[in-house]
Amino acid sequence: MTNSPAVEIEDVHISLGAGEARVHILKGVSLKVQKGEAVGIVGASGSGKSTLLMLLAGLERPDAGNIRVDGTSLEGMSEDQLARFRGARIGIVFQSFHLIPTMTALENVAIPLELSGTRDASVKALKELDAVGLRARAGHYPAQLSGGEQQRVAIARALATDPAIIVADEPTGNLDEISGQSIISLLFNLQEKRGATLILVTHDMSLAARCDRTVRMRSGLVERETPDIPEHAVSQ
Repeated sequence: MTNSPAVEIEDVHISLGAGEARVHILKGVSLKVQKGEAVGIVGASGSGKSTLLMLLAGLERPDAGNIRVDGTSLEGMSEDQLARFRGARIGIVFQSFHLIPTMTALENVAIPLELSGTRDASVKALKELDAVGLRARAGHYPAQLSGGEQQRVAIARALATDPAIIVADEPTGNLDEISGQSIISLLFNLQEKRGATLILVTHDMSLAARCDRTVRMRSGLVERETPDIPEHAVSQ
């Protein structure tokens, strides 16, 4: 790891909703994640952990504060710029897979490569499917795959562009225990092999314990970090 953070979040606030339904979700969150680190974000439902993940992935914009990802500030980027940055630097794994049902596993993995202008996108996509043990299922559609297989395709897609940062929101939430354990082992192995940074939102404390560090959120604030490492300063 270097001293240059992979992610730096400074005094970030965000409210979502409109009118009387508007809710202050994050209330001055600050957090640093070092390059190559695996961080588990935990907390009760509504604590703001998934919103924080969406902010650092550029899928939501903060009302105040600054977010730097891989040395680049997201502030002031247009939607197109954010999409290009996300496509090149950030791999996202969702709980519900988000595969396109009318496309094969191979075509789903090839999408980010094609969007980034990668030559031989299908060849690279097949290598990624091979890396998650699904080369033989490349021609199958999502409905023909188990939940665990669909999440493997989603991981292959997220890693296809060799992102510096992987964010995963409850990646085992829709899987049975055996499939979930397999997916987590795969995700950590690929993260370590590629030297990527992993930021993982989970309610599973045994899963969070596999990370280098755990960040607990409560009521829109970082409540505690374990282990307590001084340079990972937080705003209370």
